[in-house]
Amino acid sequence: MDWLDDVKWDAQGLVPAIAQEAASGDVLMFAWMNREALQKTFELQRAVYFSRSRGKLWFKGEESGHVQTVHEIRLDCDADVVLLKVTQLGHEPGIACHTGRHSCFFSKLEAAGAGAHWQAVDPVLKDPESIYK
Repeated sequence: MDWLDDVKWDAQGLVPAIAQEAASGDVLMFAWMNREALQKTFELQRAVYFSRSRGKLWFKGEESGHVQTVHEIRLDCDADVVLLKVTQLGHEPGIACHTGRHSCFFSKLEAAGAGAHWQAVDPVLKDPESIYK
């Protein structure tokens, strides 16, 4: 049996994928993978995702230069989420998010009186306008 058959793919043939920085443990981003993306990630030891909006493989860093080298690929206990332990490389090492931040998880829920709001708590390391031409 193929190792890819062990993954519980959803109805669209996708599985959620979390990229975690190997050195710090920071969660950098979430994306989707199809069977081909996971196979290529394993073969290349470079993160390859599936872009649902574009309907095609997305080699992380193909436009931005912010490549993820993959050290480990893990599957959760239910076999329906993939975890990539990565090193974030590129022209500006440490930028994983298209907003120019280290992580896509830069907004924190803050209490505000009787309610709450999302507050950006991590800095923009590079203006995204200068990253994406």
